[in-house]
Amino acid sequence: MALRALWVLRHDPGAGGAVLFSRRYPTVEIRAETFNGSTHVPVPSDSAFLKALLFELRLIDDHIFVEHRDTCTRINHSSVYSVRTEGGDLWPVLAFQKSGLIYACLPLVEETLEPRPPLLTVSGLSQGLALLLGIVDYISPSRKNEAEMSAKIGQLRNLLIQACPLGTPLNTNIRSLNSSFDDIQEMPADENQPAWRSNTYKGKPQVNVCITEKVKCMQYDKRDVVDMWQVYGAVNCKCDIEGAAPNVTLSLNLPTNGPPLQDIVVHHCVTSVDPAMLMSSSAEPLDDSVYNGPYKFPFIPPSDSFNLCYYTSQVPVPPILGCYQLIEEGSQLKITVNLKLHESIKNSFEYCEARIPFFNRGPIAQLEYKVSYGQLDLSREKSLLVWVIGQKFPKSLEVSLTGTVSFGTAGKEHPTDYVCTGNTAYVKLYFRIPDFTLTGCYADQHSVQIFAPGKPKITASRELISSDYYIWNSKAPAPTTYKTLFD
Repeated sequence: MALRALWVLRHDPGAGGAVLFSRRYPTVEIRAETFNGSTHVPVPSDSAFLKALLFELRLIDDHIFVEHRDTCTRINHSSVYSVRTEGGDLWPVLAFQKSGLIYACLPLVEETLEPRPPLLTVSGLSQGLALLLGIVDYISPSRKNEAEMSAKIGQLRNLLIQACPLGTPLNTNIRSLNSSFDDIQEMPADENQPAWRSNTYKGKPQVNVCITEKVKCMQYDKRDVVDMWQVYGAVNCKCDIEGAAPNVTLSLNLPTNGPPLQDIVVHHCVTSVDPAMLMSSSAEPLDDSVYNGPYKFPFIPPSDSFNLCYYTSQVPVPPILGCYQLIEEGSQLKITVNLKLHESIKNSFEYCEARIPFFNRGPIAQLEYKVSYGQLDLSREKSLLVWVIGQKFPKSLEVSLTGTVSFGTAGKEHPTDYVCTGNTAYVKLYFRIPDFTLTGCYADQHSVQIFAPGKPKITASRELISSDYYIWNSKAPAPTTYKTLFD
C-alpha cells in the first residue's frame, strides 16, 4: 500500500501543459523493481510523463485516431490508465481532472504486471485516490487566486512528509496538517492512536452521517438508442469522540429488493471489511449472486470530516423521465419539453429546474411559450431558458413546456459548442431532493455503534442531487455513450 510517484499537472489548451508538483519515492521504486521483475516499467521524467498522460487523456492530438488509445476494444470504465512511455506501458496510473488541474499518482503493485492483476487487488489505488482527493480539497479553494495556489503547492512537499512518508499514505486530510517541520517528530501520547487522528476530542460524543447520491443521465427518446443512467454515492462522516483510537461501526441499510451497492471504495481508516462487498462491479450484469448486504464498516475515525466510502448502483429507472423536441420551422425554432417524475420518487425538492441552452445562434429576439407548471425565465445574455419547476411536481407528476423561439444576429459574445450544431440540442436538469436516496440507502441512530464512554448524539441525513442530467433532442442526432464509459 504505497505510491511510486504523484503529480499535480495543469493543462491549458492554448499554452499546453505544465508540471506544478511532482514527488517520487525511490525506496518504493526499488520495491516495484523487485515485485514486478521483468515487467517493471520505470517512471519517466516529469516532462515525458506530462506529454504521455495528456495524450492518453485525449487532451492533445484528440483529432488523430491512434489505435492503441482510441480503439473500441479498449474501453476504460475507471480513472485508471495505462500510459505509454518510452520504457513501456506505465500501469496503473490513477488520474482525474478537477477545476482545471490534473491529479495523478502511480500506486505500487506488489506482483508481476503480466498478466495485469484485477484492480480490486491493488490496495494502493484506494489509498492513492484518498490522498489525491485530500490534495484537491487542500488546493481547490485557492484556484481563483494564482498566488495563493502557488503558495499552497509550494507547501505540498512539507505536508506530504507528514501525510505520505516514504510513499505510504497515512493521513489524507492535508488541510489538517502543519506546513512547518516543528511538529513532525512529535509522537502521539497514546501508541495506539493512528496517524490520521491528529488531535483528541474532548466533549460530548456526537456523530454526523450524510449520504449523498448523485445521478447522471442521458435520455434520447429514440427506439434505436438506449437511455443511460448511473447513481454515485458517498458517505460523509464527522465523528467527535473522546479517546485516542475509538472504534466505530457504521451499517448502511437498503430497503427490501433495493438495488445492491457496487464498486465500493473505502477510506483507509476502515479496519476490516467483508471481501464480498468489494467484488461487486457495475461493469458486470446484475444477478442473484451479487452481494446485497449488510454493508458494515468498522473504523477508527479521523479527527475531521471524511468520506467513509464511495459506491455506485444500477437503479431500474431514472428519477425524472423526459422528452425534448426541437424542430426548425422557417426562421423560428419550435420546442416541446415534457417531464414526468417517477411515482417511486419523493415529490419534495429543495429546487428543480430545467435549463435549455441555445448554442451557435444569436440572442433570443422573440419568445412565445406556454408552461403547464412553474415559470420560465430568460437569462441575461438571452441564450438560455430557465424553467423553474419549484419544490413539487403537480399531482399528475407531469409538466410540459411548448414555445417558439427566434434569434437575432450572432456575435462573438454568444456561446458556441462543437457538439450542439444544427438542431442537436439538450435540456439539462438541476435538482436536489433532501432526505431521499435513489437506491433507498440510509443510516439511522441504530446504524452506528460506538465503543467509547458516553451516550453519543447521532445525526443522519441523506440527499439526491442531479449531475450531468441530459435530455437530448429526439428530432436530431445526439452523442451517445457506452455503458462502461458512463462514470
